[in-house]
Amino acid sequence: MKAKKSLGQHFLTSEAAVHHMVTASGVQNGDTVLEIGPGKGVLTKALLATGAQVIAVEKDYTLIPVLEEKFKTEIENKQLTLIHGDILKFDITTLKINQSKGSTLQSNSKGRTLLTFKVVANIPYYITGEIMRLFLESNTQPESMTLLVQKEVAERIVARDKKESVLSLSIKLFGTPSVICIVKRGSFFPIPNVDSAIIHIADISQKNISEFTAVQFFTAVKAGFAHKRKKLISNLESVYKKSTLTHAFSKLSLNQNTRSEEVSSSLWINLIQILNYH
Repeated sequence: MKAKKSLGQHFLTSEAAVHHMVTASGVQNGDTVLEIGPGKGVLTKALLATGAQVIAVEKDYTLIPVLEEKFKTEIENKQLTLIHGDILKFDITTLKINQSKGSTLQSNSKGRTLLTFKVVANIPYYITGEIMRLFLESNTQPESMTLLVQKEVAERIVARDKKESVLSLSIKLFGTPSVICIVKRGSFFPIPNVDSAIIHIADISQKNISEFTAVQFFTAVKAGFAHKRKKLISNLESVYKKSTLTHAFSKLSLNQNTRSEEVSSSLWINLIQILNYH
């Protein structure tokens, strides 16, 4: 089956990469897993083998009959739910989950029942940011995300060069990212022009924004990185008063010559808390 360039399709062919993804995800019997773009079902098969309930959302209608034939038994016994749709337009809260699995549902502090699930997927490079934003900023967050992404993007997310970015800080606001391993370009068909990496985002929650809103966080961070040549405090003057900034920097013992990329995610969170409640 020919891959569709318009959908950014690169089918995963490496069994080793599949094994690393499933292991890193920590998926086990009783879990609910959302797989984005199952393709020909290589990763789907491994996820089903763990005993987990899998919900696979595939945009390419030509792959639906292939997957229906390959996983006919799993679909019939309701271990696999196959959905034709665009994940970027999908409402996770509309899913009808098989509740015989004990770990599928939990209640929050307000007594509202929430779906608990893990995201595991080989996603098209061009929608990496959109998918991460969709799930991390959602009120229905996954427990974790294990994704195959472009190597350079993975390294930026974990700030391998010790320099933070808007992307890395955005991910770290909601979870803890780590690069599991590099997946060479020859592990896909057709072969992409770049290597990939498996990234795992653990402990996803909204605990870091209990003191401020996501909008306040992103407003400050985007302002902080608006002009790379400027110092952080100068960039933030477009949003906050100089007296407020001086107070916050002093309280955190933060040098006023500091640049945005030099500030850790935890320090950014503390800084924004003070700036918004000064």
